[in-house]
Amino acid sequence: MSKRLLLIGGNFSPEPTGIGKYNGEMIKWLAAQGYDCTVITSYPYYPEWKVQPPYDKNKNWYKKEVIEESNGQGGKITVYRCPQYVPAKPSGKTRIMLDFSFAVSAFFKILQLLPRKKFDVVITVVPPFHLGLLAVLYKKFKGAKFLYHIQDMQIEAARDLNMIKSPKLIKALFGLERYIFKHADMVSSISDGMMRKIGEKAGKDIFFFPNWVDVTLFHPIENRAALKTEYGFDVNDRIVLYSGAIGEKQGLEAILNTAETLKDDKQLKFLICGSGPYKEKLKAEAESRGLHNVIFFPLQPFEKFNHFLNMADVHLVIQKGNASDLVMPSKLTTILSVGGLALITANSGTSLHELVSKHNMGILVKAEDQQALTDGIVRAMQDNASEIARNGRVYAETHLSVGKIMSRFEEAVVVS
Repeated sequence: MSKRLLLIGGNFSPEPTGIGKYNGEMIKWLAAQGYDCTVITSYPYYPEWKVQPPYDKNKNWYKKEVIEESNGQGGKITVYRCPQYVPAKPSGKTRIMLDFSFAVSAFFKILQLLPRKKFDVVITVVPPFHLGLLAVLYKKFKGAKFLYHIQDMQIEAARDLNMIKSPKLIKALFGLERYIFKHADMVSSISDGMMRKIGEKAGKDIFFFPNWVDVTLFHPIENRAALKTEYGFDVNDRIVLYSGAIGEKQGLEAILNTAETLKDDKQLKFLICGSGPYKEKLKAEAESRGLHNVIFFPLQPFEKFNHFLNMADVHLVIQKGNASDLVMPSKLTTILSVGGLALITANSGTSLHELVSKHNMGILVKAEDQQALTDGIVRAMQDNASEIARNGRVYAETHLSVGKIMSRFEEAVVVS
């Protein structure tokens, strides 16, 4: 009889990016191996920050979906969609409301599942961090093994970005987190830097469970210059691409500043692709400055994304200075897989800087330094960076393959 797994997470497939993408791919892989998988999640809203069709028709109530894996293994995915508040313009307070509303609706779904057949393993994914309390509840009643997987250190982020200013509240949240750590059978995270910091808080070993990429779907394509014409560019244009969520606190104005500095180079184009609450404001700013070398694209279809990424000459991975020791950006894994040249803002001494330097798989510039970003782009266009790009592809094949990572996860978490 196959083991039964329960995932509790605020984001899930069909969200195309971020935590929802990884949660969906993880469950799909496990179901393909024959596991009976159940998911308690919300309706897909990210990165648009509004519930997407056709789910918007019944977003205010619970919905059940059943997906049968047709590979002969007998795996099944049951998805329970829970209602939650989704802010049109996310802020610190509204994000807290979003997380809290989902936790409440997920709590009632957990109560409904308690009398039913036991799940062998329950997994919660952070953020939101307090979903771990639901897993602790289920473990206490049913005795399931509990994995607490941390994609982002949410309490620290809320404190450092002044989303929560009360020292007493921050202290209370860390107390809840320690309670979750105490009851978790295994705690995992995605990068060395995060594992070190979490290990200090949790007082236990942290399992390395990095974000992955499908190296068969995302791969280098020959004659990349010819791909540019598919998107309205000239074959001689040089494309600097930022692709991902577009938020106010990401510092994407730096792209506009560099574009303005380098606007005399008519073949240099800055392409910003994605969606998010800050996109329209960024577009208006580019128009007001007369930046004709900055082009905005919508989020690209998944089936065309490999072509799209291969078209770019340089890929921007822009982070705040204090983030590069905590996160291996999910967009970077895909860039490496396509053999793209990544220009990464990461400060010396951070785990991301050390990793990229060790494998020589990207151009590193100081975070939140406008001149460093501009100089880095100029350098990327002048250097022969084919070796760096090849190194990235090799690293992806060796360390980031979804099959290798999930097989290791299965052995450590599910089988043991």
